[in-house]
Amino acid sequence: MSDYILDASAVLAVLQAEEGADKATMYFDSGAISTVNVAEVLTKLIEKGNDPVKAVEVFDLLQLNVIEFDREHARKAAELRPLTKHLGLSLGDRSCLAVAIINDATSVTADRDWKGLTFCPIAVIR
Repeated sequence: MSDYILDASAVLAVLQAEEGADKATMYFDSGAISTVNVAEVLTKLIEKGNDPVKAVEVFDLLQLNVIEFDREHARKAAELRPLTKHLGLSLGDRSCLAVAIINDATSVTADRDWKGLTFCPIAVIR
């Protein structure tokens, strides 16, 4: 089991050398990312002009543990919608939180809006 569940924003901060990247990498060794958030990372890399094959290769270099998003995760993410709608959290955001809740882990994000959430511990990288 992983202690930290990485949101796409934390991984993208590292891949794009953004503010908070150094802090985000501290969570990689004992962290994981859901397949939903992997899709989000790859989508963003491709939108920025990366070839799809290259985007996967770059992501794979991080050697992150990937957690399959299953029915239980989907149910929890859906349950979080009414509780997070006012913050505009996306499906990817709620997926990260759902996996963290189910795994009794800390969510790691670059999104400052998560600071007030109390569903699980949250580490904000910037």
